[in-house]
Amino acid sequence: MPADEREPRPEPISEILPELRRVQGLTQCDLAERLHSASGNDSITREEVSRWERGKRIPGPYWRAWLGQVLDTPEHELERAAAFERRLRRQHRKQMSTING
Repeated sequence: MPADEREPRPEPISEILPELRRVQGLTQCDLAERLHSASGNDSITREEVSRWERGKRIPGPYWRAWLGQVLDTPEHELERAAAFERRLRRQHRKQMSTING
């Protein structure tokens, strides 16, 4: 299969979110404000957006749906990126447990 027809290499959601945000010229605070406006949920903060982007947390299905809407990105792409991030975390934990024996 030619390289341009292959599925793109998956990226973790922690890498995709800052890219999508920057393309739209948004700060983390701007994104949090847009998520709040769209969802009506005032629990979202710039700090939570930062946690997602640093890979400290993975946004759940509720926030992935709103992120897709606010960042004009198909929700299934964000779900795939979240699943990839979870896989990376599991692999890392497995490697650490093997090293720490």
